[in-house]
Amino acid sequence: MTSFRVYFQFVKPYWKIVLLTVFFGMIKFAIPLTLPLILKYIVDDLLLSTVPVAEKTNRLMMLIAGSLALFVVIRAPVEYVRQYFAQMTTSRILYDMRNRLYEHVQKLSLTYYHNHRSGEIISRMINDAEQTKNIVETGLMNVWLDLFTLTIALGFMFHMNVDLSLVALAVFPFYMISVKKLYKRLRTLTRSRSQALAELQAHLYERVNGIPVIKSFTLEEVEKDRFDEKNRMFLQRALSLTQWNALTNGIINTLTDIAPLAVLFFGAYQVMHHQLTLGAFVAFFGFLDRLYNPLRRLVNSSTELTQASASLDRVVELMNEPYDITDTPHAKPIRDLAGFIEFNNVSFRYNEQSDWVLRNITLNIRPGDTVAFVGMSGGGKSSLISLIPRFYDVQEGHIRVDGVDIQDVTLNSLRGHIGMVLQDNILFSGSVRDNILFGKHNATEQEIVQAAMAANAEEFILGLPKGYDTEIGERGVKLSGGQKQRIAIARVFLKNPQILVLDEATSALDLESEHQIQESLDRLAKDRTTLIVAHRLSTITHADQIVVIEHGEIKETGKHDELMRRDGAYARLFKVQHLQDVLV
Repeated sequence: MTSFRVYFQFVKPYWKIVLLTVFFGMIKFAIPLTLPLILKYIVDDLLLSTVPVAEKTNRLMMLIAGSLALFVVIRAPVEYVRQYFAQMTTSRILYDMRNRLYEHVQKLSLTYYHNHRSGEIISRMINDAEQTKNIVETGLMNVWLDLFTLTIALGFMFHMNVDLSLVALAVFPFYMISVKKLYKRLRTLTRSRSQALAELQAHLYERVNGIPVIKSFTLEEVEKDRFDEKNRMFLQRALSLTQWNALTNGIINTLTDIAPLAVLFFGAYQVMHHQLTLGAFVAFFGFLDRLYNPLRRLVNSSTELTQASASLDRVVELMNEPYDITDTPHAKPIRDLAGFIEFNNVSFRYNEQSDWVLRNITLNIRPGDTVAFVGMSGGGKSSLISLIPRFYDVQEGHIRVDGVDIQDVTLNSLRGHIGMVLQDNILFSGSVRDNILFGKHNATEQEIVQAAMAANAEEFILGLPKGYDTEIGERGVKLSGGQKQRIAIARVFLKNPQILVLDEATSALDLESEHQIQESLDRLAKDRTTLIVAHRLSTITHADQIVVIEHGEIKETGKHDELMRRDGAYARLFKVQHLQDVLV
């Protein structure tokens, strides 16, 4: 589907308003076309006529009264309505488009976000989407109004003098050639500038989020130079576009100025030879202005539409990005979940070019059991648990919950039964209450408080300046690591899932915070199927099953005591870590 066909899907609901806007625009643009006719009447029928002065004065007064009524009483409200409808329509279309884009980007898989920078995605949703408004305002409204003005003006001009009209139109073929040659290059330059702006914004977004790192490594001067490099690239592409715009406008304006000169000389010749009245000549010259003003606007519209279409291409490119993870046609929601999970010969890699991250994983997890995944970093533990909520899909084998392949279950219902507490849980700007409500958006105040108490968060929340209404800043920067983690746990309590995933949920905390959070995690895991990716092995000795994963393969499974007796991979990890704890 072409970019414009996609765009017109957003325009379609407002087509009546667009037509109404064009109608009011035709009235608005038609009224100034009467000025040359008024001028002709004043010159030929008043100034040069032999009618008595008193009669001329009466006619002039009547003409002034009628003109004021036309230009003030009628045109002013018509212009207001036209402008309001035009701006309202484009604003609503942008509103719909950004909503669709936001809905779309939420459905894209994590793979897409790993391969694309957030700043560039934001740039397409905000800057490029904003540029597309000219397609409606200019392409569907102003262009047709300018063509209407051109048609009416040409009609009057040919009616007044055919030869002079042909002289006025002599430069039109050169316009067509110029537009065709110049605007193809303009679209390419516009797209290049938009890409440079997106890269600049992506760079800025990352650096703003990483300000603590920049300051801690005293990299301000280095980062200043790096930003200057990105900024300079944008400047160069912007100047290339500006240079081409200037060349385009110079050529077009030169052509525009030739026609009035030709009409001036040829019209004067006709007046001197009594082939044209003075009033008609003055009126014709007035119509010439009404001809070339919309023509200039059409040329400018071509520039705006070229730039808008380049931005639209980038928006539609994002909008057409396919979904990697979707519901299959026969997928059904799963309601009551016991929590039995099966991995059957599962192999996984992030793309066809990368190595296998997991190989032939076969594992059964009983409802209500706590299963811990341990091993060296990069072994595939986090990748394995990310397959359960279908953040990624397996290439080989099957994963089942309660005997049903997860690809036969709707994504919403599957993820609705899974709660996750990660090492670095993301909190959003807003209040403490807002962030807990992510677990259940329609929860009551009592449910929020109970979830906070269960997560050992109630005490510190009430100690905040505004309690549950305290603003925590972007990513929860006003809270400590332990406080952020307890809010993350509270929202999982509020969600009340049957399957719980803990991905190194305490590894980045101090011992006191870890102890408090471990208590709440133990409470959270009760009567749920719990999967733990553990860094500190001392925290998972109680697990019903411990799975050792190395290089994407299961090396050992069993309880803590059993694995220690085997003196294998798990025992070695445990002894090394225990020795480190003793030395510390």
